[in-house]
Amino acid sequence: MGFIMDGLDAEAYDRSYSDRQLVKRILAYFRPEGWRIGVVALAIFLTSVVNTALPVVISNGLDELGVTHPTPAMLIRLMLIVTALGVLGWTFNAFRQWLSAAAIGNVTLRLREDAFDAVTKRDMSFYDQFPSAKIVSRVTSDTQQFSQTVGLVTDLMSQFLLVVLLIGYLFSVNVTMALITLALAPFIIVTALGFRKIARATITQSRRVNAEVSSHIQETVSGIRIAKAFRQEQAIYDDFLDVNSRSYRINLRTGYTFSSIFPILNLVAGIGTAALVYFGGRITIDSPNLLTPGQWYLFIQGLALFWFPLTSIASFWSQFQLGLAAGERVFALIDAEAKVVQTGNLTLEHVGGEIEFKHLDFGYVEGQPVLSDFNLHIRQGESLALVGHTGSGKSSIGKLVARFYEFQGGDIAVDGISLRTVNLDSYRSKLGIVTQTPFLFDGTVRENIRYGRASASDAEVEAAAMQVANGDWLSVLAQGLDTPVGERGSALSMGQRQLVCLARVVLQDPAIFILDEATASVDPLTEALIQEGLDTVMKGRTSIVIAHRLSTIKHSDRIIVLREGEIIEQGTHDELIQKDGHYAELYNTYFRHQSLEYIESAKDMVA
Repeated sequence: MGFIMDGLDAEAYDRSYSDRQLVKRILAYFRPEGWRIGVVALAIFLTSVVNTALPVVISNGLDELGVTHPTPAMLIRLMLIVTALGVLGWTFNAFRQWLSAAAIGNVTLRLREDAFDAVTKRDMSFYDQFPSAKIVSRVTSDTQQFSQTVGLVTDLMSQFLLVVLLIGYLFSVNVTMALITLALAPFIIVTALGFRKIARATITQSRRVNAEVSSHIQETVSGIRIAKAFRQEQAIYDDFLDVNSRSYRINLRTGYTFSSIFPILNLVAGIGTAALVYFGGRITIDSPNLLTPGQWYLFIQGLALFWFPLTSIASFWSQFQLGLAAGERVFALIDAEAKVVQTGNLTLEHVGGEIEFKHLDFGYVEGQPVLSDFNLHIRQGESLALVGHTGSGKSSIGKLVARFYEFQGGDIAVDGISLRTVNLDSYRSKLGIVTQTPFLFDGTVRENIRYGRASASDAEVEAAAMQVANGDWLSVLAQGLDTPVGERGSALSMGQRQLVCLARVVLQDPAIFILDEATASVDPLTEALIQEGLDTVMKGRTSIVIAHRLSTIKHSDRIIVLREGEIIEQGTHDELIQKDGHYAELYNTYFRHQSLEYIESAKDMVA
């Protein structure tokens, strides 16, 4: 189409829908609003009849006044009829507007709910690949744009019916004048439809660039502390200027596209009006019996009523591209194919915690394997520590146990049941996870702990909090469990956030516990509190510990040493030290040094 995309490529999950597919999909959302649509259709019909009758009444009144002696009573009667028609038209139109607003609001509500439901069900790999702000843009601004454009549908119905009724009456008055009125209609329609593909292209680009601007702003606000720490304010501002300039150019192009169509359509309509004035006047002068002055007025006055709906109808498809482009983006999000595919829906009432990796092949990116022919058996109730350098596959094992990602070969079984065959909601309810960077929702400590089990009472929440490090950590919170945590937990220290997350897991009471480097960024005293909490959480549960701290590793039942996705050693801490292999090397070069630093730091803090 000759447009430069300015780097605004479609997302990998985007797809193209034909207008017919989109309209069919939209109409499916309107089915529950059937009765409202029926009343709206009736109101549209009555409004169109009244709007058509208004110029006819005035035309007949002019002819009557022209052939008889006009009296004030005749003018008052004409005034009252016109007023009554105006009131009726307003009343019918008001009902149409109210019911249309309710129907469109309900449709938008369901569409946004479906889009948000799709967002919550997307795999973790989906969020690794696509910026969250662009996803948010589809759920919010695109659904809003869709609702605004759907409102055009009811306007189109009203205007189309008005044109049909008006043309029918004009033909009954004078066929020649009616044909002149219709002569230029095809030119208007062809002109408007010629903008159709251009409009879809420009609007699609506009929606993408607006999403990119939102993504950039959200990323900047989220990372503003880092930007300021590294004095990168100017750099991020320059980046924003670049993306904002692209947004300006594409939105300007979109504005030019839509602002140019109406002057062209009005030019064609103006030519038609001039032709009608000339030929109508000639007929009235030469053959007043064929076209009376009142009827000539009817055609001139009716022309405004005719051209505006016809122009709107013709340009509708160009304007409709706004809604179709927005709808296309929302439906693409809803229809995005899941990477994690379940072959069954078995509900797990009880999970023991035995886990087995069977010849597993996994990679985040095709052609770049992380685990190849990987085998590992974790016994029920066993505490397993995963050790290895960055990129060895430690975190991947935890993510696969949680079924956050799809594996390409082999299988993972829990209690002898393939994870591909289970209901993930029932399975994950038996799974507790604490990550290196804990996430808390804006609210209180109590509310965030209760996130582990929404039905828990205040007493159960308090009991879970007290089980973590004997509840000592609660004494430093200003309002105890009712202390606000701030956005993403910003009002709490990293260690306090981890303790809240541990209490959340205790409340959840999972059968399998995954700890992903939860003590990597805390001070020694807070680590000691977290370690006490870990002892509580891990007791009697199958635990997978991914850690850089010796304190969370050495007391595990078994330590697995990984290198490039392969198990190269396994055993207890003492057994691996005696082997003097890779683990012993890690211990002597990293863990021992870390342990000495820990002791010194603890002494300093106590002093």
